[in-house]
Amino acid sequence: MSSSRNVPLNLLAVALLGLFLWWAENSLTGYQVQIINLIAINTILALGLNLIYGFGGMFSLGHAGFMAIGAYTCALLILPPLQKQMIFILQPLRWPFSVMHAPFLVAVLLGGLVAAIFSILVGIPILRLGGDYLGIATLGFAEIVRVVANNIPSVTNGALGLKGIPPYANIWWNYGFLIIILYSMIKLINSNYGNVLKAIRDDEIAAKAMGIDVFKYKIQAFAMGSFLAGLGGALQASFITTIDPKMYMFTLTFNVLMMVVAGGLGSITGTCIASALITVLLEWLRIVENPLDLGPIHIPGIPGMRMVIFSLALIFIILFRREGIMGMREITWDGIIGFLGRAKRHAE
Repeated sequence: MSSSRNVPLNLLAVALLGLFLWWAENSLTGYQVQIINLIAINTILALGLNLIYGFGGMFSLGHAGFMAIGAYTCALLILPPLQKQMIFILQPLRWPFSVMHAPFLVAVLLGGLVAAIFSILVGIPILRLGGDYLGIATLGFAEIVRVVANNIPSVTNGALGLKGIPPYANIWWNYGFLIIILYSMIKLINSNYGNVLKAIRDDEIAAKAMGIDVFKYKIQAFAMGSFLAGLGGALQASFITTIDPKMYMFTLTFNVLMMVVAGGLGSITGTCIASALITVLLEWLRIVENPLDLGPIHIPGIPGMRMVIFSLALIFIILFRREGIMGMREITWDGIIGFLGRAKRHAE
């Protein structure tokens, strides 16, 4: 009964979201619509890292590297061949990238797939590490990707990056992908596979003693999380229409990691809430980097100050609310209906 009741409620929620997006696209300013788009993209990226770290227990700092792989793959596939010739001025684009072209949907999925393939190749040796060593290894991989992208101008156009990427990733594409990913992740985490993954996260030695192939599950979760990172990077590239290697520094991984930690490791609901809050705050806090006049007092702008504020916020979260906004809890229809029923009984 609960399952049959949840289906129409889910459809109603999707319809209301679609109505809100339609209103936002036609009523809000371009800047506000841009923030709404960034919320969807950042949520996809945070869900991927939460699958790796929150549910799989693998401390990964390589998200920016997989995002870069997905972004460059998608950009090279959706850029028209004639435009590629105009962009690549340092060296001509190498074949077959110079003639490759694909529809946007195919390019985004291939961006995620290529990122997943690289994650498997990298994960086979490094996932045998644990804890901080795994984090250092994945961070090194992300830096290798950035440096390689900066030094192969015949494929990535080097430090100049790729400009004029077709802006296919609008509000409907971004939230369409987000809804599908949310549905898939909820089904995955609530399945037997998700239970095994959480068992490995909680006690890897006990999971091995029960006969679970821990390494197989780890590599699968790492590949799926990296697929979402590549997919999010592909959407981001098409949305902002320009990419370069400097975009994919550790700061980008730090932003995504903060969304996961602030929302709660192992909570899909917490990741969605924290992604929305942090995306909005990252934009609002740009004011602290600009000069400000308070009457006779002039406060000069300090570049990078918003990241200092967010770093301090992350420290406070770890010290005083380590479980994050939601901990490992989720907001479900059963929980909402139960809360409303209790509230009604108390009111009576």
